[in-house]
Amino acid sequence: MKVEARIFDLITAFSFLVAVVYGVWSKEPVGIVALALTGGLALIVGTYFRFVSRRIEQRPEDNPDAEISDGAGELGFFSPGSYWPIGLAASAAVAGLALAFWHIWLLVIAVVLLLIMIGGLVFEYHTGPSHE
Repeated sequence: MKVEARIFDLITAFSFLVAVVYGVWSKEPVGIVALALTGGLALIVGTYFRFVSRRIEQRPEDNPDAEISDGAGELGFFSPGSYWPIGLAASAAVAGLALAFWHIWLLVIAVVLLLIMIGGLVFEYHTGPSHE
């Protein structure tokens, strides 16, 4: 994860540097804010990756002397697929449209659908082999 943290650190530094240069040359506030927020978001992601890299063991991607065969083997557990996020995204899109066009009746339907989809996502039950 250290490689990813360095990449986001570079993006952060670049965004803040470009925000300063853009602010000096253009004096246009919207672009400065957009570039500063881009740098801030990259800083958040880079900080998260740096924090996670301290808590996990070193991966082959982080070792400059690693061989390709060092990355072989089990990659970890991946949870089974779920269809609830599709419904959640569709409900959120309908809620956004309802807010954009200010249709209260559609907003009520979208909020009810959102609550159903969130409940389904949180409390879904998977049957199958247990991976312990």
